[in-house]
Amino acid sequence: MDYKKAGVDIEAGYRSVELMKEHVKKTMRPEVLGGLGGFSGAFSLSKIKEMEEPVLLSGTDGCGTKVKIAMILEKHDTIGIDAVAMCVNDIACAGGEPLFFLDYIACGRNEPEKIADIVKGVAEGCLQAGAALIGGETAEHPGLMKPEEYDLAGFAVGVCDKKDMITGDDLKEGDVLIGMASSGIHSNGFSLVRQVFNMKREALDTYYDSLGCTLGEALLAPTKIYVKALKSIKDAGVKIKACSHITGGGFYENVPRMLKEGTHAVIRKDSYPIPPVFRMLSEDGDVEEHMMYNTFNMGLGMVLAVDKDDVDRTMDAIRAAGEEPYVVGQIEAGEKGVTLC
Repeated sequence: MDYKKAGVDIEAGYRSVELMKEHVKKTMRPEVLGGLGGFSGAFSLSKIKEMEEPVLLSGTDGCGTKVKIAMILEKHDTIGIDAVAMCVNDIACAGGEPLFFLDYIACGRNEPEKIADIVKGVAEGCLQAGAALIGGETAEHPGLMKPEEYDLAGFAVGVCDKKDMITGDDLKEGDVLIGMASSGIHSNGFSLVRQVFNMKREALDTYYDSLGCTLGEALLAPTKIYVKALKSIKDAGVKIKACSHITGGGFYENVPRMLKEGTHAVIRKDSYPIPPVFRMLSEDGDVEEHMMYNTFNMGLGMVLAVDKDDVDRTMDAIRAAGEEPYVVGQIEAGEKGVTLC
């Protein structure tokens, strides 16, 4: 008896590391010390000495059951973008710059090429966020997971000067809400998605004119990373007063998190286009409207509040970063919460 016969292939682990190195190297920042393969990732904090009061921000998350669709379609090179996005978007909407990321892959069996594909997506997400991929772990769990199964999660650290943190403290009546378009479902609500749609490969490979792609392609579209768009707004001299990453819990859970007491967000549902995949979900699954907005992003991955005099500059800065913005509502005086009308 040896470790391989018990279900853990150490040699496969070595090969996975070799295959992923080329992707990891692309994400390196000058602050990264050492290379891949150490017991820990080292990152110099010399640059933050320029800040008056540096604050570290952290985020950890996974992709939920979206990984099940990646497994069915045998497409593993984008799910890593989702893992990065879920962490770095949370850091960015607090005003932070993501510095580095670490991934954790649990699998039933280590297939080096598959693991390298997953890490390729993680690296791409890090490139989009400007974060370094400084470490990670691939763990085989024979007997706990089926050989073809895996799960993916990650952890990110960012930094912000305290004076630049987005807190919602300066929100006032009349401030304008701007939403940034999502790429689709992103990484939340897939337990419901998998109940509504047929999860057989043939069904996922079916092309729909309304979607402009196959169902599987629409569902697997990577989560948008908004780090550069938020930085573009800051570089334009605009103060973002409050910001919300629209993830699990949709609008009803996430928008109130950006508000201070005595302020109420009003969002107009007809102020932006809703991607067709959401209409398909609602109709095919007979999911009522409130539940849709309480589960999914419905086409807006990030919502932020700015002074009404800063709207044009904000919209221009978002477009300059390659994202699509919409004026979707305003802040009113009232009980902390959100109204969709």
